[in-house]
Amino acid sequence: MADGTNLQAIIEAVKDAEIKDAKIVRVISNRVKAFGLQRAKEAGIPTLYHNLKKFGEQSPQYQDKLQLREGYDRALADLVLQDQPHLVVCAGWMHIVSPSFLDPLERVGVPTINLHPALPGAFNGINAIERAYQAFQEGSTTKTGVMIHYVISEVDAGKPLVIKELDMMKGETCAQLEQRMHSLEWVAIVQGVQLALSNLSSVSNPEITN
Repeated sequence: MADGTNLQAIIEAVKDAEIKDAKIVRVISNRVKAFGLQRAKEAGIPTLYHNLKKFGEQSPQYQDKLQLREGYDRALADLVLQDQPHLVVCAGWMHIVSPSFLDPLERVGVPTINLHPALPGAFNGINAIERAYQAFQEGSTTKTGVMIHYVISEVDAGKPLVIKELDMMKGETCAQLEQRMHSLEWVAIVQGVQLALSNLSSVSNPEITN
């Protein structure tokens, strides 16, 4: 959550009932200066700062980085579940969550969804927009896009909920592409949240493509 614009799109959609019968119970960030925390506070939404380095300083019992990471994720899951949410939305959360986070939520039927600025199977992981732009310059792709997907332990590999394609444009800078991508993200994240909430009482998790 850098500037929190995807969060802001969700806040406004909930306020305007575009996302129906929903309430944001808390916003969590692992970066203390994330502007999304300020956006949440201005909207009257409780916030929480949960940082891996700070957690490690307070948890000397963990002997290595893997144990620390798993302990951090377990603690994150505990913090999330204290609010008894029906859905967790990663809208700019850059920390890769492990089964130590996902399994406790799955046991109580709480799905997690994520926004990723690429099409399914393309440019998983970090710097997806920049990598797509470079691929276009090299002639290996003509389009990119945004997806909202269910979170699993494999990075950006969960089942898609929303897929939005975007044609690449000759002469466009990477910054210009990024701005067009952000505009698409704001639409996709709202649709993804609404669909995920609707699917909570549904047997299947349909995929939509616009």
